[in-house]
Amino acid sequence: MSEAVYSVSGMTCGHCESAVGKEVAAIPGVTSVTAVASTGLLTVASQHPLDDEAVRAAVDEAGYELVGRA
Repeated sequence: MSEAVYSVSGMTCGHCESAVGKEVAAIPGVTSVTAVASTGLLTVASQHPLDDEAVRAAVDEAGYELVGRA
């Protein structure tokens, strides 16, 4: 099991959290996702370490920007 925390810009509400969570959850191997708009943090648990670029692409697809690891 692996966990990573990322900083995401642009999230302002529950809808934002849901959109980011849905896209990141679709990455193969992801077991849980928690996005918190008030802090801009995205916590991702997965079966194996994730490729940061896959997470970046999922966040981009949701319409937000992955700043980097927190």
